[in-house]
Amino acid sequence: MRTLLAALVATTILAGTAQATTVYPLSRATILAGSPFDFKIELPAVVKAEDVKVTVNGEDYTATLGSAAEFVAEEKGKDDKVLGSALILRGARILKAGSYKVDVTAGGETKSVTWEVYETTAQPKAKNVIFLLGDGLSVAHRTGARIMSKGMTEGKANGRLAMDDLDHMAFVGTSATDAIATDSANTMSAYMTGHKTAVNALGVYADRTPASLDDPKVETIAEALRRTTKKAIGVVSTAEIEDATPAAVVSHTRKRADKADIVGMFYTVQPDVILGGGSAYFLPQATPGSKRKDDKDYIQLFKDAGYALATDKTELEASSGTNAAKLLGLFNTGNMDTVLDRNILKKGTVSKFPNQPGLVDMTNAALTQLSKNQDGFFLMVEGASIDKMSHPMDWDRALYETIEFDKAVGVAREFAAKNPDTLIVVTGDHTHGVSVIGTIDDEKPGTEMRQKVGVYADAGFPNYEDKDGDGYPDKVDPTRRLAVFSSNFPDYYETFRPKLDGPFEPAIQNEKKEYVANPAYKDVPGAVLREGNLPKTSDSAVHAVDDVVLQATGPGSEAFKGYMEESDIYRVLADSLALGSPEKIGAK
Repeated sequence: MRTLLAALVATTILAGTAQATTVYPLSRATILAGSPFDFKIELPAVVKAEDVKVTVNGEDYTATLGSAAEFVAEEKGKDDKVLGSALILRGARILKAGSYKVDVTAGGETKSVTWEVYETTAQPKAKNVIFLLGDGLSVAHRTGARIMSKGMTEGKANGRLAMDDLDHMAFVGTSATDAIATDSANTMSAYMTGHKTAVNALGVYADRTPASLDDPKVETIAEALRRTTKKAIGVVSTAEIEDATPAAVVSHTRKRADKADIVGMFYTVQPDVILGGGSAYFLPQATPGSKRKDDKDYIQLFKDAGYALATDKTELEASSGTNAAKLLGLFNTGNMDTVLDRNILKKGTVSKFPNQPGLVDMTNAALTQLSKNQDGFFLMVEGASIDKMSHPMDWDRALYETIEFDKAVGVAREFAAKNPDTLIVVTGDHTHGVSVIGTIDDEKPGTEMRQKVGVYADAGFPNYEDKDGDGYPDKVDPTRRLAVFSSNFPDYYETFRPKLDGPFEPAIQNEKKEYVANPAYKDVPGAVLREGNLPKTSDSAVHAVDDVVLQATGPGSEAFKGYMEESDIYRVLADSLALGSPEKIGAK
């Protein structure tokens, strides 16, 4: 009897979930006045067009949105399963600021959502915006980077990071529309569009159809800049340029893995500067190393569109002397190597790409190019491998990446000192469950590395040195170094040592397709097997749900304060650039 009752309850819950009408944009969306967005209604059953009524603030929706939506009698999902009927209106716009209530009635089904449409200031507060994103940047990354780079004496830091002294601060919530835990696609998309979305989605609301490129779109900041200004646009990343964070500046897809399509979206928008890795998705399929499945040669297409091409540090340095109006730099077929591998260990893919520029080089080159535009610019700079090295718990590489990211912040601050009409924003897209808990001292007696972990007064201070004054520790493996650990992990062997042979791979799949501790580290002296607290499907640590810290300085930065959502951050950016000013609403 209990089993039957439970089944009936479960069926009722599932049926109720499946039968809910969904309206995009979702309720509580904040929408920039004049900004195009796709309006979609998903109905849970097949209905007739004449049975559907949609109003906005009590009037037929066409009065507000400008035209009628396409009625889809039978919207289909996987295996051609009919999901219900739908209405779709591409490129809708609302020109007047205010609160809007959307009411949908279809037979006995009703649904209501509310939107806030906002204008911005009439005149821009900032001529330039430099948005610096440390992917996965957590408080512990900052703390560890400061101690590593600047040192500490008697409990006080011997120096400060460039990001430490930015005037204004906020805490930012990073959750997705479908989960409290998030990824870089949804989070950066929210920063770059003002609309929260689902995990893995970029510039769209994730709808119920299986196709990844037909979901309801929202305007990205690059598109808004093209629509309303003559400003230059730059995108810089140490990841593949098609990766989630840089892609969010221009892209519209439900699936962040649509990297070949994302290259096409970059080409559509044509940012004035594009610098990073990921050349494999620009090359036609016949080219060795290509990851495309067609014959499009996007490198040639970009060159034909007036871009100068740089493939290494030397060519990037030479680019400032060219007459080309635009710059494309692709320095690795995949993600670029970490600063620790490039400058010290020479691991990863450095042997294949020995002359990669760093984030500082790319930021300097981007600012040189973009500042030629008299109307100003928007530049997004991502330190990608803070995150990429935190997933496998390769903390030394992650902290070196944080130092490099902070140096890029320093470049931005130097530019702003000479150009005070520049807004600088520094933040992360999500956090990791990472903490600095003390030190690891190789000179403690014994062979058990676990016993060499010092906490409280026993921690003392690490003995990193920076004799050449470049801001990076000369050695990643001094005798006493930071003890950094994660709150979440798969099964793995903790070695308590920097990974000098190459980036850490903590877990590998066994014959059951489960991730188990990588036996390559089993025989490292003093290694400890840690039984994971993540599902066996996880091969590395995962993101945390903790708020991220945002800091900013320059015109408009006073609006960053307290607790904010990522969509609120976009609103401040839009206001600083006057993207929704009364004069620009309706501009094309």
